[in-house]
Amino acid sequence: MSATPLSGYVNGATTPGCSTTDRPPEPGKGGLCAIHQPNLFPRLSTLAKLYAADCWVVLDDVQFARRDYQHRARLGSLPDPRQRQWLTLPTHLPHGRPTLIHEARLVDPAKSRRKVALLLEQYYGSSPYWPCVREALQPLLELMQETDQADVIAETSTRLLLDLLDWRGRVVRSSTLPSRSGRSERLADLADATGAATYLCGTGGMRYLRPEVFRQRAIKVASFRTPTGGGPWSGAREISSLWALMTYGPGKVSSYLRV
Repeated sequence: MSATPLSGYVNGATTPGCSTTDRPPEPGKGGLCAIHQPNLFPRLSTLAKLYAADCWVVLDDVQFARRDYQHRARLGSLPDPRQRQWLTLPTHLPHGRPTLIHEARLVDPAKSRRKVALLLEQYYGSSPYWPCVREALQPLLELMQETDQADVIAETSTRLLLDLLDWRGRVVRSSTLPSRSGRSERLADLADATGAATYLCGTGGMRYLRPEVFRQRAIKVASFRTPTGGGPWSGAREISSLWALMTYGPGKVSSYLRV
């Protein structure tokens, strides 16, 4: 799958409450870079970090982790986000534990497609925003008829949600960019390869990051902290962003992400 933006798939939903008005600026030279593994219907904390960036580097050539979010999402119910259920796509790792993310394959794409369609409608079909979100996600269901690549499915689910929020950034894959092997060295190299002036780092990454490696590349490091205070941020680090989108609508969520 290419790294071309998927905006043509969504093309401006017209259902009330589903479109945004103030669009983020077009990315220019420099700007912010976020590096993150492809997640299936990512949590709002992850989506917010990507939304804040001008470029998302999809980290697709690191080890697949079954306990992570590359092939699963925790759905929160509309009435009470504390009521949760995992949406998991059974995934085959052809090389066992050392399998890289872009090497993982869905065990049964057709069954996974049916699961996604049925479970999302079961959880969110009563939302007034369900029609526009369902339309926006239709290309994902079509894609699941064509590929068994788990990373492509996860990446596409994220890109479609970003597109629904009118994000105008770029998407590239780490496997297409040169980088060194050290943790901080690799992140600095990937950010530098995108032409970014600033690397946007989550709170977890800040604990091990070596700033001097980025300074050598003349790249600043900015810490991203997930907002708190309830509202759409309820469970933002724990449940899929679909709950916030279905509860508040893409337009409202987009306004929260721009604050």
